[in-house]
Amino acid sequence: MSYTLSISDSILRRARMYQEYMMVVPMPTQRGFVIHFISWVGFAASMKEFYGQPLHYLTNVQMKKFDQMRLCFDNEDVPLDTIINQGKAEATIWIIKVHRCTSSHHYIARLWLADPMYHCHVDAIFPELPNSSK
Repeated sequence: MSYTLSISDSILRRARMYQEYMMVVPMPTQRGFVIHFISWVGFAASMKEFYGQPLHYLTNVQMKKFDQMRLCFDNEDVPLDTIINQGKAEATIWIIKVHRCTSSHHYIARLWLADPMYHCHVDAIFPELPNSSK
């Protein structure tokens, strides 16, 4: 029992640190780039590369769900950029990024406990933050 508690405590601490970090990562002020995209996950990856910053764990999970919703649908093979305007797709992702400021670390920890592969949706991009010490 104490082993389970220490795992829970460890994940809760990690979730709190993660959420605190995500709250200080500034939203990019530069907007708009042109790239063709066939999936939400692919578009999100391009945004991460272009802006040089992570998306929130919950945003990454949502992008995967958006792509899964298209499976077995008539337009599954149609590139996403022919279905939705790129500007609207980017705005959708920025709106979803509200997870940075509104998600409880307790909620994130519960999700992480339920998903042993949660780390696959935590971006390994660490932008230089204002006033960060080197």
